[in-house]
Amino acid sequence: MVSTNIDNDKSNLIQTTLEWIADAGINGLGILPSAKQVAEDHLSKSASVEEAINSVIAWRTTYAAGTGFIAGLGGIAAMPITIPAGVATSYALAANTVATIAYLRGYDIHSEQVRTMILLCLIGEAGEEILKNAGIAIGTKMCQNLIKQIPGKVLIEINKKIGFRLITKAGEKGAVNLMKMVPLVGGVVGGTFDGIFVNSCGKTAKKLFKAS
Repeated sequence: MVSTNIDNDKSNLIQTTLEWIADAGINGLGILPSAKQVAEDHLSKSASVEEAINSVIAWRTTYAAGTGFIAGLGGIAAMPITIPAGVATSYALAANTVATIAYLRGYDIHSEQVRTMILLCLIGEAGEEILKNAGIAIGTKMCQNLIKQIPGKVLIEINKKIGFRLITKAGEKGAVNLMKMVPLVGGVVGGTFDGIFVNSCGKTAKKLFKAS
């Protein structure tokens, strides 16, 4: 019985963490604007939606590779304790990038299905395996209509697997983030890692959220 309660508590904490990441990415947090704001800003300066998407990825990649982002991210103290603060900010920025791309492609970023797909982009190629195991075809058929049809029970299972992957990845990223404590060299290593991570998530989003 005790073991079951512990497992339930862990599962609830992971779910809360996922919700925090998705909320931060979609609605913004502190100095991080909402995905809608970012999308409209880049779209107003671009000749097309695709140009705006590429602009968002390039800008966010450079931003993530810089330093000082965590200091300005308000609300970080209220996040779940499942992952280190430095990792949480990387996830929030990546989720914001992905949500912006989904919004620009015309998806309802507040729907439960799209929220799950946003989080899925954060785990890279492992996301394709999770979708395949859930019986969801990927590739050219992955579009708005298909995403809308994913039932709630399937979303719950997908979220559980995403949560496990993100927590595992947080452990890997945590080791890199500890290096940020070392002046100059550590900051460059950590910043470069974050930049690559956000860039990868953006490219995954371009493949997953196909234009209508």
